Amino acid sequence: MADTKSNRGLATTGLGTVDCARHNMKLPNAVGDLQKGERYINMDYLFFSALRHTVLDTLNVSYNIACQWHKKLWHRMSAFPISMHLSHAVKTISFFVPKFHLPAHIEQCQTSFSFNFKNGVGRTDGEAPERGWANINPVASSTKEMGPGARRDTLDDYFGDSNWKKVVGLGHAMLHKIKNAFPECENHREAFEDLDDGLRGEYGPTLKQWREQVEAWEYDPTQPNPFERKAETVTMASVRLELAREDKINLQTGTCLALHEDCTPSILISTGLELEEQQRQMKANRAGLGVHATDNQEGKMVQQSNTLRRRIDTWMKMQELYMPSLAALRRDCCTRSNQALAAIPDQQECTLQQPPPGHRMEAVTAILKYKDRNLCGQGANTRARNTLKAVEARIEAAASTYEYAHKALVVLSPRGAAANEIDKDNASEEWCKARARAMRWAEEVELLKEEMRRILQFLEWDVQRWDKRGLENTLEDAGEDEREGRMAYANRQASLRRMLAESFKTSWTDTLALVDTFDHNSLVAQQDMDMDT
Repeated sequence: MADTKSNRGLATTGLGTVDCARHNMKLPNAVGDLQKGERYINMDYLFFSALRHTVLDTLNVSYNIACQWHKKLWHRMSAFPISMHLSHAVKTISFFVPKFHLPAHIEQCQTSFSFNFKNGVGRTDGEAPERGWANINPVASSTKEMGPGARRDTLDDYFGDSNWKKVVGLGHAMLHKIKNAFPECENHREAFEDLDDGLRGEYGPTLKQWREQVEAWEYDPTQPNPFERKAETVTMASVRLELAREDKINLQTGTCLALHEDCTPSILISTGLELEEQQRQMKANRAGLGVHATDNQEGKMVQQSNTLRRRIDTWMKMQELYMPSLAALRRDCCTRSNQALAAIPDQQECTLQQPPPGHRMEAVTAILKYKDRNLCGQGANTRARNTLKAVEARIEAAASTYEYAHKALVVLSPRGAAANEIDKDNASEEWCKARARAMRWAEEVELLKEEMRRILQFLEWDVQRWDKRGLENTLEDAGEDEREGRMAYANRQASLRRMLAESFKTSWTDTLALVDTFDHNSLVAQQDMDMDT
């Protein structure tokens, strides 16, 4: 109903929920109607209603727009009844954006509201409310014509059934999670230790400083965020704009040193970089033709090569106007190499050569997973392979561009100072992220162990509760048949939960024993390393 073009005459256009982020269960008093989208007043009411009876000291709150929603939350809380107020001053409350929604936010949100960088959250993704809609959306065709009472009773039945199915499936779900989390924990721990050992030789004195910075931010988020990029991301478009502005200033002040009316120094630099990129692209295209290229393909390739050659020759003539000494140097080098010698002033070259942005390896992984899980048939798989080839080609092109840029930066910078600074910034960011990955997986294992312990304890408490209710039924003044029926029902519920607890405990025993053994061995190894240190 939220997607309808008009909400005129509708009492409700949607539904909002507050869920447990770890187990995807609907909380009590946490489902409510939406009159016109997810307005703050609706979501605030659901949030405070769900937490009005909570006794937790630490709350991790995940919402798609938490970066904006949380700003005046406590001010808006004052408009609600006192019974719904949350004692936020004596609680530790952190706000997050779910992992799937986070990439759509700005870079500052991606580091400040990420589950990947905060302590104590393990590998929680925060997408729990989104998973439930697939099961409940088909009910809308029935509930949209119901009255308010019948609709709420129906939704309550569906959500209660969903929660019960989650409880019954906790045995398999928790076992599956810890089997995945434990090897990932070991892999990321070893990866971080290898990275730490590798950086210790070159950045030994600064490793302690990096650790202090990230720990200070984890304790106080107002401190400088070590996960934010320290170097500004530079694109070719921004560089061209900056060079054009420099030309504009030179023309206005009368200090323009252009030796050609159509080619200023900035145009010479940007054109040279474009020609370098086109040469790399031409090389990649020729390699992709293979040994069985058609005459049409070969003809197009030769035409492109000729056009590029003419552009390079024209650019080299312009270059000699600004750098006359290159003419003699080029004549000496032409017998040893057929490649064009492009010399660009040091300062502007250092400004231009920056690592290309992008996380295309994640794209390759996502495409492969989607292909394996969802695609079947020749046509779909062929399209997926073509998409994968295109992504891989862009990855190779970006890597090649970065390698050439890095080499130029090392050669042109004085003693490679700028390159070393960039490497240091990248090393610091990667070290912090590797440490965060290792910590999150270690926390995930510990959280799963504690959750499994609490699940068994909850089921034992539930058994006692139903046993007690069965005994209370024997004391009620009711008919014999009704009393026996109540006792049988209570005994049935107690027996069902007792069987669930035994089943969970049996299936978890071997895996938990293996995890505890590795944890003990890791602790002993860490103590030995500390003693050696």
